Order: sequence, then C-alpha cells, then structure tokens
Amino acid sequence: MTAVAPGAGSAASGGTGDTLLKLDDVHTYYGQIHALQGISMEVRRGEVVTLIGANGAGKTTTLKTVCGLLHPRQGSVTFDGKDTSRTAAHDLVKAGIGHAPEGRRIFSRLTVLENLQMGGFTRPPSEIAEDVERVMTLFPRLRERMYQQGGTLSGGEQQMLAIGRAMMSRPRLLLLDEPSLGLAPILIQVVFETIREINAAGTTILLVEQNALQALNIAHRGYVLQTGNVVLSGDAAELRENETVRKAYLGEI
Repeated sequence: MTAVAPGAGSAASGGTGDTLLKLDDVHTYYGQIHALQGISMEVRRGEVVTLIGANGAGKTTTLKTVCGLLHPRQGSVTFDGKDTSRTAAHDLVKAGIGHAPEGRRIFSRLTVLENLQMGGFTRPPSEIAEDVERVMTLFPRLRERMYQQGGTLSGGEQQMLAIGRAMMSRPRLLLLDEPSLGLAPILIQVVFETIREINAAGTTILLVEQNALQALNIAHRGYVLQTGNVVLSGDAAELRENETVRKAYLGEI
C-alpha cells in the first residue's frame, strides 16, 4: 500500500477540525509482543473515524491504549489537549471516554437496568434516571427488557446494552469495538443507524469494525492498519474507492 500521512484528507462535514484525540508514535506491548509499532492518528470533534484491517492488525489494541486499559511504552496519547498516556481507565471514563468492548462484556447476571446503572458510576446519582431514559430512547428494545438479566438477551440486544452502558457516562469520545460482530443483517443495520444518531447528537466516535464497507459508509475518515502500523489513511469516500482497500477489505476482485 502507498502510505498516506495520518490525518490526510479534509475535515469531514460532521467535524469541526478541532482535534479531540491524538496518538503520536505510539508503541504498545503485550509483554514482549510489540503490538503497536508507532501508530500516529487523530480524531476531530464531531467525527466518526474508523480503523480497518485484518485480525491482529492492532485495532483493538489501539482502542485499549486510548481508554487506558493498556499504556504505551513509547509515544503519547492526547485527549482534549491533555496527555493521557499514563492515565487510569476509570479516570478516562470521568474525563469523557466511553468504551463498548469487543465481545460486549456485559454483566450477564445483572438486569438491563443494573447494567446501565453500572455504566453511570461516574454520573451524579440524581442524573442516572435521566441517563437511563436517554439510552432507552436510543434503544427502545432495551426498555422492553429493562428487568431481564443481561445474559438472557439476544446477541443484538446485548450489543445494544453494551453501547448503551458506554453511553451512560455521557462520553465525548465513544470507542466501539466490532459492534456488528455476530449479528443478523437486519440488526447490523439497526446498530449502524444508531451509531449515526449518536454521532449526529454530538458524540465523537472511534470505530473498529470488520465490516469495512459498513464502517466506511458511516465514517468521515479512516485508517488502515497492518501489523501494528498505519499503512493508509484518508477520507472514507477515498478509502472506499482505493483499489487495495477494495480488494483486501471490501471483498472485491
């Protein structure tokens, strides 16, 4: 692939051009495994930015580094103008970063309502009910399942709950890791339409998604990762038309 400078391309219509998140030469390890090998990228306020790439490319590791579950050994992560490279994950939730992880990771023995309340642990208790109502409006299906245990929900409902739980902290940046994984096509459409609504309401989104076409259809910009490196970046429309991207990630020959 031809490398493109990270952040290349004009600001998308949904963004302001003001950088909310920036990674600069980030190197992240799992023990001795060098997972991220100098990642640099940015996410501007109001954007949906997607990371695409094969399994093992470093997409999930990038999200974990942003949200504080992993800390880079080299390089820096800056959120809203502050270096957060060593900031604890729970403090980053308070700072405005929400995370719906791969595999949903809901509390299976807690009810839908209790899961959402757990997601709002940083919010004033007096505002929890209002936050729950916001999520229920976003995902009407969850209102019908409010007192049902999370583990008894369908895969699509669990994904809605995972996103809703992340939204309970009123994040300014929402990290979504494989939101369509394992879902039926009709539910995939529901999830992506909801992501559009969340972004339209003002939440900036960094999206990891194996369904590259769906991701590029809703994103403003994207980055292509290979073995811990950014190998291509640009406006989503440009990436959709890129021959290498079309062959490698969009299933075209």
